Amino acid sequence: MSDQQLDVIVRRARNADLEGLVESSSALFTEDAGTRDPSVDVDWPRGFGHQDFAAGIDDPNRLLLVADHGGQVVGHLTASVAEGSAKRPARTATLVSLYLRPAHRRGGLGARLVGQFLAWAKEAEAELAEVSAYSSNTDAISFYERNGFTSQSVTLRTPL
Repeated sequence: MSDQQLDVIVRRARNADLEGLVESSSALFTEDAGTRDPSVDVDWPRGFGHQDFAAGIDDPNRLLLVADHGGQVVGHLTASVAEGSAKRPARTATLVSLYLRPAHRRGGLGARLVGQFLAWAKEAEAELAEVSAYSSNTDAISFYERNGFTSQSVTLRTPL
């Protein structure tokens, strides 16, 4: 782990982090969905992120983490937990989004974020943890596999 990674604090988001969360989410949308999924509105974070993140900060069924480097948000993780259904009764924690600025990747910071997500999921009494990634994002898939996730299903899609 680099010195720069050691200087990064992973913590729960606060209201003061909202702009940083929007910026981090915007970068994720641009880099990931923006290059892989034309059906996604890549401007969503700028239009709706502030309100969505503000609502999530105090929601016990949501987790918003920031990677804070000297008071600047350099990445984030968002997650939620939900009760199961009659069809699949397991309480499930879903890692919704994870992003780190390129300069903060490959030093263990992503694994720290995922580790905190998994600890939160256990505290929330989730029985399963899940995450989705675009099939063309092989780096993300490899990262999640290194952090204990295994492939469960594949969604196939065609434009109409």
